[in-house]
Amino acid sequence: MDTEKIMEGISAEMLVALSAMEKAETQEEKRIYSEIIKNLSSSLGELYHLISDMAGLYDEDESIPF
Repeated sequence: MDTEKIMEGISAEMLVALSAMEKAETQEEKRIYSEIIKNLSSSLGELYHLISDMAGLYDEDESIPF
């Protein structure tokens, strides 16, 4: 699992959704993109928590395997 690529991918998708939301014409379209952005943000937050939890399993002297 390459966490850096995953984070970059989620961030890129968030930018795409934000750009699409900016161009949306109806409130329904804006709501849909808002939900997409919310879900991507939650996914990114969960990934950060996972990385933080994994880092806590290792001593400071040990290297992290990713």
